[in-house]
Amino acid sequence: MHPMYLPGVEQSEPRGAYADAIRGMRAAGAPVPQIMHLFAFKPERTQFLSQFTHGVMRGPSPLSAGMRELIAAFTSKRNECLF
Repeated sequence: MHPMYLPGVEQSEPRGAYADAIRGMRAAGAPVPQIMHLFAFKPERTQFLSQFTHGVMRGPSPLSAGMRELIAAFTSKRNECLF
């Protein structure tokens, strides 16, 4: 995964709801999605975006959660963005 444009965000100690997941990925040598770095950098600022995203992807919808994930993955691929 390419490094972020904001290395201070990527290299900071993660906080909030994403902190344990980031630490686990780092310990396993797995790449950490850049959006997770942003959510963990200032969790008090990103909690509403996280809640919104969770609602869109997991809330009531005529589309299953799996179909929404597939659409998101397809869109990311089309935008040459690692999902």
